[in-house]
Amino acid sequence: MSQPTPSAVTLGEGLAVLIARPGPLEDSPAFDRGAGGAEANVATVLTQLGVPTSWISRVGDDGFGRYLVGHLARRGVDTAGVIVDPIRPTGLYVKERGSGSDGPHDLAAGASRMLYYRTDSAASALSPADLDASTRLLEKSALIHTSGITTALSPSATALVDALLALPRRDRLISFDLNFRPALWARRTELSDDSTIGDILARHIQGSDVAFLGADEAEAVFGVGEAGALRAMFPQPSHLVIKNDKHSVTGFLRDPRHGDRRLEVAALRLEVTERIGAGDAFAGGYLAALLQGRSHEQLLRFGHLCAAAALTGTGDIAELPSLPVLESLSAATAEEWAGLRYGAHRPVSENVAS
Repeated sequence: MSQPTPSAVTLGEGLAVLIARPGPLEDSPAFDRGAGGAEANVATVLTQLGVPTSWISRVGDDGFGRYLVGHLARRGVDTAGVIVDPIRPTGLYVKERGSGSDGPHDLAAGASRMLYYRTDSAASALSPADLDASTRLLEKSALIHTSGITTALSPSATALVDALLALPRRDRLISFDLNFRPALWARRTELSDDSTIGDILARHIQGSDVAFLGADEAEAVFGVGEAGALRAMFPQPSHLVIKNDKHSVTGFLRDPRHGDRRLEVAALRLEVTERIGAGDAFAGGYLAALLQGRSHEQLLRFGHLCAAAALTGTGDIAELPSLPVLESLSAATAEEWAGLRYGAHRPVSENVAS
C-alpha cells in the first residue's frame, strides 16, 4: 500500500478579485468576482494534485472575507488557520482588461492590469502570533510555503516570516517564492533604501529549503539574473528554481552524494490567455511533485504543466488536468516533451490536431 502524501501549509494574504469588462475601467458597467493571492493560489494547486493543504491568513469580518474563505474551502483547502479580523478589511484588487480600442485609457486586447487595494488590510496584521495560533497545523505539515509578497505587507509580516524560518525544521521544508512587488515595498515607510529590501529578501531565500526566483525580479532586487550567478549567491536552499521568463526554468538540486545538480527544462508551447497566477501554479506543481517523491526533472515538468494550465485559462487559480494526465506527460521522453504544446483544453503532441 502506498504511503499518503504529506500535508502542506501555505501562509499569506488572499484577495477578493473584481474583474472588469474589457475596455477602460471607468466604462465597465459590471464586475465579475474571483479570488486570488499568491499563497492561496498555491494552496489550490496543491489540493488539486492530491496534497492535503491548509491556508493560514487573516481576512476581514466582511463579505469579501467570507467569500474568500468559502471559495478556498470548496476547493478542498483547510481554512481552520484563517483568523477573522474584526477591524481591518479583506484585501482586494481590481483586474482591468484591455479591449484593443483606440481609447486613450484602454489596454491592448488580451492585456490586463492589476489595481491593488490592500493597504491596512487584515492580512497586513499578520505577525509571529499567528504562528502560535496555528501550531497544530504547522507541526503536522511536511512543507510550509510563503512568499516575498507576505513579507512586504508590513513590519509584523516580515517578523512572521523571520519567525517561520527560525522554527525547528524537524524534517519539515520551508518554501519561499521571491515574488518581488515594488509597489508593496514602497509603502514600507520604515525602510530607508532598496538595499534594505534586498537584505530582507536575501535573508528569507537563504533561510529556505526551496526557493523560487524569477530571473527578471532577481535582477531588479539583487542586480543578478543569470541562473549560475544566482546559485553562487544563494547556495543555501536545497532546491533553487530560476524562472527564465517564458523560455525555460533552471533547477538546482543539492544532492548529498553527487553535489549540486543543475537541470534546465524548456517551457511548453502554448497560446497565452492570461499570465496572472502562472508563477504560483508553477510553484504548486513543483512542490506537489516534491512531496510525492518525484524525480528532479519531473519536479520542473510538473511546474511547467501547472503553469501552462494557468497561462491558458482565466482567473488567478489554475484548473489543472487530472493527476494521471500530468504524471503521463511528466514522464515523456525529451523528444516527446519538446513536441508538446498545451492547448486551452488539453495538452497534445505537436503533430496531432487539437
